[in-house]
Parts: sequence; C-alpha cells; structure tokens
Amino acid sequence: MRRALLLSLALLALPTQATELKSFSASYTADWSAAPVSGTAKRTLERQADGSWKLNFDASMLVTSFNEYSIFRVEGEQLLPTQYRLKRSGLGRGKAVEHNFDWANKQVTGKDEGDPVKLPLNPGLLDKSTYQVALQQDVAAGKRSMSYQVVDDDEIETYDFRVLGTEQVTTRAGQVDAIKVERVRDPTQSKRQTEMWFAKEWNYLLVKLRQVEKDGKEHQIVLEQGSINGQPVKGR
Repeated sequence: MRRALLLSLALLALPTQATELKSFSASYTADWSAAPVSGTAKRTLERQADGSWKLNFDASMLVTSFNEYSIFRVEGEQLLPTQYRLKRSGLGRGKAVEHNFDWANKQVTGKDEGDPVKLPLNPGLLDKSTYQVALQQDVAAGKRSMSYQVVDDDEIETYDFRVLGTEQVTTRAGQVDAIKVERVRDPTQSKRQTEMWFAKEWNYLLVKLRQVEKDGKEHQIVLEQGSINGQPVKGR
C-alpha cells in the first residue's frame, strides 16, 4: 500500500497557462488512513538552457523512495516529451522505467524493469508526467471532460477525466477555491477512485489529491507550501 501511495504522490501539481509555463516548486504532505504514516514529496519545474523544461518529482515514505522526471518541449500548444525516467526503491519490489521519445522517427523506445519498450509515437502522445500539464491547461481553459493517450510502462493507455465542480480547499498555505476533477475509470475493470483539486487563484496548481484503493483504503496529499516564479502562494 505504501507503493500505491507513492504512485499517487506522483500526481502532483504543475502550474500552467494555455501558452506559458512558469518555474515552480512545491512540497506536499501525505496521509494514509490504514496506519499512522506520513509521507513527503517535492516537485519542481525548471527551464533548461536549451529551452526545454524539466519536471522533477521526489517522494519518500518510511524507507521507500520514489523519483520521477520528465523533459519536454513546448511547440505552440503542443507538449512534446523527449525523456521520461522513473525509479522506485526500498521495501517491496523496486522499479525502473525509461522512455525516450524520438519524434523524427515516430518511436518511443526504452526499458520497463529491464524489458525493452518499443511503441509508435503518434501526435499527442504524452508521458506520465507531461499529461498532467495538459490536464491543468484544459481545466484552466474551462473544459469539462478530457482524454489523453499516455505511455504507461510498456503500453499506451487512455486516461480520462471529468470536472465535478468547484469547492473550497484548506491547505497549510491557506484556503482557496478549487476545481474538482475526477479520473474516469470503467467500474467493471477498476474500483480505484482518484479525485483532484486545482486552485483557480494559484494558476490551477493541484492542491489536493484523494485516492481510494480497490480494497477501500484511502489516502490523500495536500499542499504544504509552494511558489510560482519564486513568489510564494498564499490563501485566505
């Protein structure tokens, strides 16, 4: 279950605008209903010297650690991932994934736990970090339902979402009005539930995530502190 929580932590926030990205740093706390266990996570977005962007995520819980990063380019309104890496270590089975996006030859190559990965690279395909950027851009644009093609380990999966409404969320950085979004899953295939809250006042930063596993155990993450372009986010 700690593994599931760390994977959920990976759904952290990245502030975006429809045509502009901003450097970002945020830390989160996590609570797991099944045990008195607290976790921490940090995510940063930085622009690289060549104009690309690097999104880095680190999380830890007890002796388990999780690192994920993605490098991507922005061309117009398109997000073009170029590299994706994931590494999990600690208790239980470790995991390592690497994906390389070759847009010239329209192929994704890499490894999933040592096994080779080779997939077709079609327009719009995203990795497991950059789809979050697209989701927040679409929420900011007022869309009510969203769907993305995502490279998930050694497969291409469809991730569907829908907007449920507006709610107030209390974080350690203050209270904000947020857009609540739910991931849509086929209930005959998965009983997992995922809900996310994006703060309108903070450039649609993801301030809260709640997940219920198929066994009914629940956990959530909540923003502790953050900044956008070096400016701290503060609520009411």
